[in-house]
Amino acid sequence: MARIAGLNIDDKKRIPYGLALIYGIGIAKGKEICQRLKISESLKFSDLTEAEIDKIRSFIDKNYKIEGDLRTEITQNVKRLKEISAYRGVRHIKNLPVRGQRTKTNARTKRGRKVTVGSGRKKAAEKT
Repeated sequence: MARIAGLNIDDKKRIPYGLALIYGIGIAKGKEICQRLKISESLKFSDLTEAEIDKIRSFIDKNYKIEGDLRTEITQNVKRLKEISAYRGVRHIKNLPVRGQRTKTNARTKRGRKVTVGSGRKKAAEKT
């Protein structure tokens, strides 16, 4: 197993798809990394030598912000938006969609499942 950015990547995976397991790198960036380092995209991690894995590891460390560093940067950005009471920060605080989506309908992922007034009503008591 290749170890890149603190993650063990399965030897059976092709290089761009294995790199996509790293937070901050997708399949497109994985293919770009392969092109820049002149490594075939069709190879699997089991076919790589230690030198090639080290080359990939050092290239990613130099050029991309990944995993923990990226997560902390994102949380700091959201925290800053909340502190300055920007519109996007207020939307984060209220747990509503931030990027302009409609909320009258279709915001169930952010707003949660809500029951309307009439649907939860019990039937009237029967005659005795």
